[in-house]
Amino acid sequence: MYFYHAYGAFSIYKVHFSEIEMAEHNLLGIKGEDLAVEYLKDKGHKIIERNWRFSGYEVDIISEHQEFIVFVEVKTRSTSHWGNPEEAIGKQRMRRMINGASNYLKLNNIDRPARFDIVAIIVSGEEKEIEYFEDAFLAFL
Repeated sequence: MYFYHAYGAFSIYKVHFSEIEMAEHNLLGIKGEDLAVEYLKDKGHKIIERNWRFSGYEVDIISEHQEFIVFVEVKTRSTSHWGNPEEAIGKQRMRRMINGASNYLKLNNIDRPARFDIVAIIVSGEEKEIEYFEDAFLAFL
């Protein structure tokens, strides 16, 4: 939609609030994953993949740590008002992560023990709170 003003034409774009909210949510998620990568590197992890996707499965971070291939779920929130970030990881998400990990190991012909970790992050302004859950859950199918 274009409008004319004494200084020329300008346009107005309609953006739904949910689109802005989604963009902010995505940026928070990216920031959280960046923080998680740095945190894991400091803990001795070698990052192999970020946002690995295959056939509808997705794993946020895949790393090597000691003898393990580690599949990491990152949950980032701006507040703990509705609960801690790690509480948002239910059985369905775990199951999908396990299935994704199984595919990753098969596709890459990897015969090493796997571990499932969670990095829970709360970012509020310049303050960051990171909780790390090593070996957070076991593979169940």
